Amino acid sequence: MISKFSDTYAIDKTADNDRRNLAIIESARASDRINEEAAQYLSELYSNSIVWFREVFYFLGKCFGAPKAPVMRYDYATDDAIYEPIKISDINPLSPYIVHHRLDADPMRNQFFTSGAGHKIDLAVSSIVTVIVGAQKNVNRAIDKITGKYYSAYVEEVTDAVYRIVSNYDDEKTARDISIKIRQKLNEKYISTPSETVLSIIGSGHEKIAVELVRALDKIKKPRMRLQDVWRVKCLFDLIPQARTFIEHVCDTMPDRILSVRDNFFDVDNPRNYRDAKLIIDIGKDGRVVPMEIICQVRTFFEFERQTHINYEQVRQNENDVVMQSPSEKAGASLNISLGARAHNMGISEYNLLICQCLEDLFDRVGWNILYSQGNDVTIFDGFPKPCKLYYPQKVLDGIIGKLDTAISNEVFYVENAPAKLTQAQESQIFRFMVRFILISAMPYVQRDWSAPSDTMAGKLFNFVMTEVQRYYKKSAK
Repeated sequence: MISKFSDTYAIDKTADNDRRNLAIIESARASDRINEEAAQYLSELYSNSIVWFREVFYFLGKCFGAPKAPVMRYDYATDDAIYEPIKISDINPLSPYIVHHRLDADPMRNQFFTSGAGHKIDLAVSSIVTVIVGAQKNVNRAIDKITGKYYSAYVEEVTDAVYRIVSNYDDEKTARDISIKIRQKLNEKYISTPSETVLSIIGSGHEKIAVELVRALDKIKKPRMRLQDVWRVKCLFDLIPQARTFIEHVCDTMPDRILSVRDNFFDVDNPRNYRDAKLIIDIGKDGRVVPMEIICQVRTFFEFERQTHINYEQVRQNENDVVMQSPSEKAGASLNISLGARAHNMGISEYNLLICQCLEDLFDRVGWNILYSQGNDVTIFDGFPKPCKLYYPQKVLDGIIGKLDTAISNEVFYVENAPAKLTQAQESQIFRFMVRFILISAMPYVQRDWSAPSDTMAGKLFNFVMTEVQRYYKKSAK
């Protein structure tokens, strides 16, 4: 493949961009928009960018192996690949890319497919992971975050900590007055080492709590350290168990690289009803911590996320704006969040419909499973789906299984396509497997405003399990 660029094109272009970024960072420091600590941290993230970007691809190779298709540049506007030849040496952090890998440890591999005419087989669930490698975050946007929503959150945590500690030793009015003064002082100027400021405000008479205050303030994450997406990738999976298998693989093979893990696939509490998982990985070298954000998302949900991208952009701008908003601006932000939540709910419903379709495929093959396992205690479902550590508590499963066995004995649930009469124990084994698949794969929803079509046994079972899951979340919320 012949490149239309020179051999040093990517390196030269990135180095020139690094120089511009460092100049912007220095300007922000000189104007006191950020302090020396933040400037140094940003300078580390925005220096040697070509090195860090190659570390991003090196990490993907360690996790997935070589790409299964040519690497393509990615167009955010059209959400599509740009089909033009590109050499590895041309890849640079100023452009996003799309890469297709295969998840070798996929617990769903070859389980869900439809057969067409003759020998044609179409996979309903693929082992292919679509990876969108984001371009380097714009440095101005990074500074906006550090001085905007990250700093605002930091100030609130500092004042909350001060209020909590002071109120333990003094009256609430004194604690509240001190907190207000601290908030006002921190909002005058970017300060990420507030101990001296706090101690000067609380004044004499509080020396006995000084040590406790300093320890508490030191534990609060600095605004600059909350910036973890200068380097980022998004991995799109077909099903949640695939994403969680990938997450567990990374945690098991690179435990020293894990900075944080957050799994929100089952999170019903966030206002936008947004579902994904996030890993922060250290791709730094020689003692330098360089975070990379990995967003894991299911493909169906991603399609609905695209529809709300404009709303999300508006919400993000409002979050970064430290100036007080007018009532109309606040109302607009609330509307954007509401519209986003509605689209996300639609994405969850669409994804759960896919799970129901997968259940249908499994039911169609139960008869074959019984035939294959006759007399040898072996089932083609053994090890599927792979047991997952990121799962509901055992008591939830036990409670559902108990109600399931009662429903089976009352013939609410029964296998319709078995090749022979099944014992109740055999039917229980089959339905228990199906329940485990639903629990490990489906996304719970806050309110029962959607249910699967119940004209099939798969739909009935899905609705039964999800009703019990909702009861679990309601009990947990109390």
